[in-house]
Amino acid sequence: QVQLVESGGGSVQPGEHLRLSCAATGSIRSTDTMGWYRQAPGTERELVATRSGATRSTTNITYADSVKGRFTIHRDHAAKTVDLQMNSLKNEDTAVYYCYARVVVHGEANDYWGQGTQVTVSA
Repeated sequence: QVQLVESGGGSVQPGEHLRLSCAATGSIRSTDTMGWYRQAPGTERELVATRSGATRSTTNITYADSVKGRFTIHRDHAAKTVDLQMNSLKNEDTAVYYCYARVVVHGEANDYWGQGTQVTVSA
């Protein structure tokens, strides 16, 4: 069983930055995917950024088009953490951000979610 705990949300003004952190307990390998999704009121949950792999040649990183160039995902395999550095925040980045992990065991994928952390961007 995997548990994910987020921290680092808050309220900021447009153009400012925030860093979200997620710590996992349980068995997660570097080949498993960890990342972040978000959900704004009245919308579906959407991918923000995910990362898997431990070496330069095996690392796979995905960003939503809306955050490319502004957000960076960091992962520490030993500590089992995944962070999201969010720069140049915009009003439309306001949402609840969820830490995510997909753990594959014996070919079966299991998805895990954190409880969510609120990010509010407003002037």
